[in-house]
Amino acid sequence: MRALLPFIKLFKHQWLMMSIGLLLSIIALMAAIGLLSLSGWFLSASAVAGLTLITAQAFNYFTPGGGVRFLSIIRTASRYGERLATHEATFKLLTRLRVWAWRKVLPLSARNMQGLRQGELLNRLVSDIDTLDHLYLRLITPMLAALFMLAGLYLFVAWIDAEIALLLCASILLIWLILPWIFYFLGQKPGIKQLESKRLLRVQILEYVQGLAEISLFAADKRFREKLSQSEADLLSSQTAMANIVAFSQAALILCHGAIVVAVLYVAASGIGDHQPPGPMLAMITFMALACIEMLMPIAGAFQHLSSCVNAANRVNELVDQTPDIIFDKANQEIITQGELQLKDVIFSYQKDGEVILKGINLSIKHGEKVALLGQTGCGKSSLLSLITRDWEPNSGSLCVDGREIKQYSQQALTRGISLVSQRIYLFAGSLRDNLTLAQADLPQFSTYAEQKAAQDDNDKYLIEILQKVGLAALTEGENSLDTWIGEGGRQLSGGEQRRIGVARALLRDAPLLLLDEPTEGLDKRTEREILALLFEFAQDKTVLMISHRLTAMTQMNEIHLMEEGVLRISGTHDELLASDDYYASLHQQLH
Repeated sequence: MRALLPFIKLFKHQWLMMSIGLLLSIIALMAAIGLLSLSGWFLSASAVAGLTLITAQAFNYFTPGGGVRFLSIIRTASRYGERLATHEATFKLLTRLRVWAWRKVLPLSARNMQGLRQGELLNRLVSDIDTLDHLYLRLITPMLAALFMLAGLYLFVAWIDAEIALLLCASILLIWLILPWIFYFLGQKPGIKQLESKRLLRVQILEYVQGLAEISLFAADKRFREKLSQSEADLLSSQTAMANIVAFSQAALILCHGAIVVAVLYVAASGIGDHQPPGPMLAMITFMALACIEMLMPIAGAFQHLSSCVNAANRVNELVDQTPDIIFDKANQEIITQGELQLKDVIFSYQKDGEVILKGINLSIKHGEKVALLGQTGCGKSSLLSLITRDWEPNSGSLCVDGREIKQYSQQALTRGISLVSQRIYLFAGSLRDNLTLAQADLPQFSTYAEQKAAQDDNDKYLIEILQKVGLAALTEGENSLDTWIGEGGRQLSGGEQRRIGVARALLRDAPLLLLDEPTEGLDKRTEREILALLFEFAQDKTVLMISHRLTAMTQMNEIHLMEEGVLRISGTHDELLASDDYYASLHQQLH
């Protein structure tokens, strides 16, 4: 239960709307019980009054009839208002909960996320947080409303007959205290199984969709579909088990409630307070006991959702309670101006006691130099780049930018001082403008709409100029070309166009240190030369470190390092390596 405390604390931000929802829920229960009680008394009293002409003429039919109409309107209006208030509070709570979770997740490094699949992370941030909406809607609100209503019911019935009030309210309180926990333990395993089955199915679907091309290529489609079918069957099985428990809990509540009604009817039959015989009061008390089922029925489902809420909270807490492995110095105002890079005796492994990936790397790049890092897949090139971008921390050694330890820079300073063009360009489901302005520094804010519109028009012209420069003039044709929707992952664009957008982002960032991680991987030679030519033209006065296993543009490099098994085996210029290293010479011959 402690796992729910961080989420319950967030309720304070919506206490007003939540209190309104709780109040309206109590009013709706009062109106429902009052409506049925008054209707029972009215029908019974009307029947008794109709026995003689005198009592029929003397009986007031209008006041009870007006009361029935009034209570029915109040019940409908309060129930509608309660739905609006509780759902509004829930949606705002979920929004705040997602923002809170994202703020906790964003500082986490790759080491914190190690071993966590993308589908699993997505499930925790979406599905598990959605599950927590039951906490307020189906657990806290119904239980508190039932408790307050029970107190009010006792005071009202005790005013008429204390013995019947004690019998009715004590029996309901006993049900309120005992049955929910029975339902909780009955629904614990099926609830967790349902949540886990749903999680597994979502993860498998995401992996299947993302890897559909490779799955089809290696004829593994049938095997993956069988796994999906099995996961779907497990989910349906857990849902069936949960539905059976819901049916059993409702039946148990109805049975216990029926026993209470019979007991109340038996005791009330001998007399109610000063009413001997009870007459219409018997119908009122009996119908009041019958109406109490409305405040008991939500309890059946409330505690069945408790197990899934606790499990979801544990999974979210497991993610957000981590201490970030990498801490940035927020107070330091130093910025990167030259892009000089120095690595000294850098040793790195992904696991503390695992295989060492980088084994004492020493590398120095001065301002304006262009350096290439070549090597086969798995030799540690990308790992070295991830240390420079602070996705990971080295086990030992020092990494300096502009003569200062990289740890001394704030995250904002690193983001503005380093541009990265990777082999995989991340494009989002949005417009072309949205995907470009991500790379720009904080745009200025203006007080008037006219100033803001003029600034946006100027920025749009600049974006179009950059797109034309990177060879994407075709995307700038027509009106509102920057509003073109590029689809999830940029599926509306070709591979070459996606790479050019990555280059455009680098031009928009205009940072002094440019990191190129296989920026032309998978492109034809003509497109590769065009992109590299554009990048080097842009980076004339910048520091460049390019990782590659191809030799295009090596003649433009000040120095080339060949990397093998985590060490820099040999270094030199293009001509020096051609003359002194057989591997580099053979690679040059193969690729040319």
